[in-house]
Amino acid sequence: MFDFMLAAHNWPFAVALALMLLIGLVEAVGLGLGGLHLDAGIDVHDPGLLDGLGIGRVPLLILLVIFLAAFGMVGVAVQGWARAMLGAPLSPGLASLAAAGAALPLSAGLARLFARILPGDETTAVDIGTLVGRRGEVLVGTATAGSPAQVRVRDVHGQPHHVMVEPHVAGIAIPAGARVLLVRREGNVFFGLAEDNSPDF
Repeated sequence: MFDFMLAAHNWPFAVALALMLLIGLVEAVGLGLGGLHLDAGIDVHDPGLLDGLGIGRVPLLILLVIFLAAFGMVGVAVQGWARAMLGAPLSPGLASLAAAGAALPLSAGLARLFARILPGDETTAVDIGTLVGRRGEVLVGTATAGSPAQVRVRDVHGQPHHVMVEPHVAGIAIPAGARVLLVRREGNVFFGLAEDNSPDF
């Protein structure tokens, strides 16, 4: 069986299976570098060919591993069937075409199965309007009426945002380094109270 797997007519499938195992090993061990970080997702919002193939349902690396496994196993099975039924295996090119044709829908089906099992992606993205009511620090410039300064404020997830802030109270200047409470927003500009003028909530 091992000799059959390594025969010349099976080399595309042996390479695919070896690559699948190599990716799994690298991901499991991480090579001390945190792995390959190839789990990038592709968002597919409209149903179509890509969605039908499973792209967008699971991380790209998992989809690649599924396809390599399906291609390799189907290819070996095709060559085994050809040798038993036809007396000789198919050429690598012809067998690869047959294996790829069968592996694509098989991979899509397995991707849908994995999509139900794997947890969905989580995001920490927030609406910028939710920053109202949070405190930040003036980083650059002095905030005066009509002349906003850059303020760094953290959202509920602790992610920093840099926003432009003017004083909420006319005639007040808020210098760099001051703490401010964002009390309202108009478009992309926030209005804040200096820390010593901010209610404590």
